[in-house]
Amino acid sequence: MWTYEKPDNLVEWWLESEKKFGANVLFRVGNSAGALDTMTYGEIGTRIKNARGGLAKLGIEKNDAVGIISANRPEWVVLAFATYGRNARYIPMYEKELVQTWKYIIKDSRIKFLLVSTPEVYEKVKHFKDEIATLENIYIIESEGPESLAALEQLGMQNPAEPLIPHHDDIAVLIYTSGTTGAPKGVLLSHGNLTYCSRGGYKIYPELNETQVGISMLPWAHSYALSGELNNWIQFGGSLGFMRDVTTLAEDLQRVRPTYMISVPRVFNKIYDGIRSKMNDAGGAKKALFDAACRNAKKKRELAAQGRSSLITNIKTAILDKLVFSKIRAAFGGRLTGALTASAVMNREIGEFFFDIGIPIYDCYGLTETSPAVTMNCSAAWRLGSVGKVLEGQRVVIDKSVVEGDPIDGEIVVYGPNVMQGYHNMPQETQKVIMPDGGFRTGDRGRFDEDGFLWITGRIKEQYKLQNGKYVFPAVIEEEMKLMPHVTNAMVYGDGKAYNVSLVYPDYEVAARWAAANGVSARPADLVANEAFTAMMARDITAHLKKTFGGYEVPKKFIFLENDFSVENNMLTQTLKLKRGVVIENYQAAINQLYGQPEGA
Repeated sequence: MWTYEKPDNLVEWWLESEKKFGANVLFRVGNSAGALDTMTYGEIGTRIKNARGGLAKLGIEKNDAVGIISANRPEWVVLAFATYGRNARYIPMYEKELVQTWKYIIKDSRIKFLLVSTPEVYEKVKHFKDEIATLENIYIIESEGPESLAALEQLGMQNPAEPLIPHHDDIAVLIYTSGTTGAPKGVLLSHGNLTYCSRGGYKIYPELNETQVGISMLPWAHSYALSGELNNWIQFGGSLGFMRDVTTLAEDLQRVRPTYMISVPRVFNKIYDGIRSKMNDAGGAKKALFDAACRNAKKKRELAAQGRSSLITNIKTAILDKLVFSKIRAAFGGRLTGALTASAVMNREIGEFFFDIGIPIYDCYGLTETSPAVTMNCSAAWRLGSVGKVLEGQRVVIDKSVVEGDPIDGEIVVYGPNVMQGYHNMPQETQKVIMPDGGFRTGDRGRFDEDGFLWITGRIKEQYKLQNGKYVFPAVIEEEMKLMPHVTNAMVYGDGKAYNVSLVYPDYEVAARWAAANGVSARPADLVANEAFTAMMARDITAHLKKTFGGYEVPKKFIFLENDFSVENNMLTQTLKLKRGVVIENYQAAINQLYGQPEGA
């Protein structure tokens, strides 16, 4: 049905890049001395070849399942491309995941060979071999024993196996969705899906080339980082360093010094809030200079939009950029030229700020089921607030029939070579989203403007009606709340109710400054019990939301939380999406009290 460009499989995708870029650095990995060790495409290629031979010797054949439990690291890539070279299926799992979720995925996908990162993870899963019939081998990356990755590679060195070249419709990766509701669904992504997706995005980013250095901060176990970063970087011969942890990001940026980033808005929102807070705390001449730089940058941007220029403004720009904005860019390593973000649309004010300081951030849109890219902004065509234009080779339709009244938007339906092959072992679930003509129903609501830019307007599955019959899209309200300096996380609730309420996790670093100014304890437990603090929070949130949303959408009552939603407490998915059902279940009694209902109601 779809025409795929060559190479249309990840085996030849890798071999072509290894041939062209063999001497280039692929990975920059921190060592115990705090420096970065490098690994070239050629060196990783040798390890892929050896691991492929090891898998062949262990009996891994076409369509067998090979799993990994690990964070991003070079060994993740070695096993991935070794697996593709056996025309087998690669099933990545998050290292920070519930044990029962690992077990579900390993059993459901019928994993035959499993590689885990550390002996600690091995201890949690070693008994799976006795409980899951298909699981034959569990190997460890950080080990020197007979069931280590090093031993697998040694086995393959002694028993080489030429790569099998997959067809573009053969399954390359089985990625399990986040599971915001119910059990995770295994998304079947083919070699054609993944090669098309990375190539389609690359075509509109000609500035990306073998000199690019990225910083890997998002998990390759998710399709966004897999296609947008890993497979993408491999095709143009770039290199990747690694973020060790979110708490070390500032230090890692200085070590890796990226030129381009694949990220999410949340990272830049936090950086923006930090810059603003730092300037406000500094005050005086420092803040005045910062404000002057921002005003001048805005003026320059507005003149450019009118096709005009000003010599005085340009001179000021050069001076203020050197005095102010260059120092902000230095915090990113001094070489960053831009970023691509997904998962939520960048706030316009924050997006304009980063454009102004010389780090343009482009929003894109997609889902695991679409490999994932559907639309992208880029330097040649971008519009803040939108998620860009449809990538070449796809067709997107807005189905207004699923929305009541006479809407200007509707459900986003995607047609193209990026659409998944289906859900593993779930034909009925597949039929719910794949239409007879091949279109994929995203469950997202959106509209196109007159220039072909897509705007996301809500999530159909998450929308609900209040008692007055008005629809609410909670995620849009939550994202706006999280842009406030003193809000870290939020969930809006009100399905079938007279009004909305919200659970809010404050930013306790910001709250600590309020506590100090008011002479009260900054302990979270004390702050959420402090009526002056909660009244201030409620007042500020309400005033902020009323600028954008209708009165019926703004929450009327709030619960302020001591503990955040997290992956560890099972209230967030691995991609940091809210598990609404889990949150509601945990806080149902408190929510009922906001509506004046008994605790057990």
